[in-house]
Amino acid sequence: MLHLKLPTDPRWVNIAEMNIEDILVDHAYCEQKAASSCISLIINFHEFHELVDMLTPVVAEEWAHFERVLEQIRKRGFVFGKPRKDEYVVKLSEFVRKGGSRADQLVEHLLMNALIEARSCERFKILSKHLSDQELKNFYYELMISEAGHYVNFIELARKIRGEEKVNERWQEWLSYEAEVIKSLQIRGDRMH
Repeated sequence: MLHLKLPTDPRWVNIAEMNIEDILVDHAYCEQKAASSCISLIINFHEFHELVDMLTPVVAEEWAHFERVLEQIRKRGFVFGKPRKDEYVVKLSEFVRKGGSRADQLVEHLLMNALIEARSCERFKILSKHLSDQELKNFYYELMISEAGHYVNFIELARKIRGEEKVNERWQEWLSYEAEVIKSLQIRGDRMH
């Protein structure tokens, strides 16, 4: 369903489990950034009413995820540390085409967000299958389902705005680029991406 061209290195989950505090902190910030990104899209592309209607509940859901991750951090006696630069998202944002119509600009951002949600969904699935902590396994299974829904929403809205053929062609370019980004990044157990 996700169509990612390069799966996460299987070693990532073992490294992540050994650094679960860092993973949870990074994950909390990812949820906060997802909510902020949706708010930014609503503000910057307010004339796309379907976008506003679709993303308004997503903002609330992403913020609720942030709160739930904070709860997991505190429950385990961990400390909510400072944010780290997300190299993955920085590299993806370099691929966003500049210029074109407002619809073209929006579609680029929708596809980037869809890709982030797809990779998060894949990582949550891995965590839900391989962590030894049963509560976290269940937690990540629930979030995996939610991220999959967001991924689908972003892709479907892009297709409505710009047409299926054009979006599918650009989506393949995004998927190929993202695979190269994943290849270029060091396997880190203290980052969600």
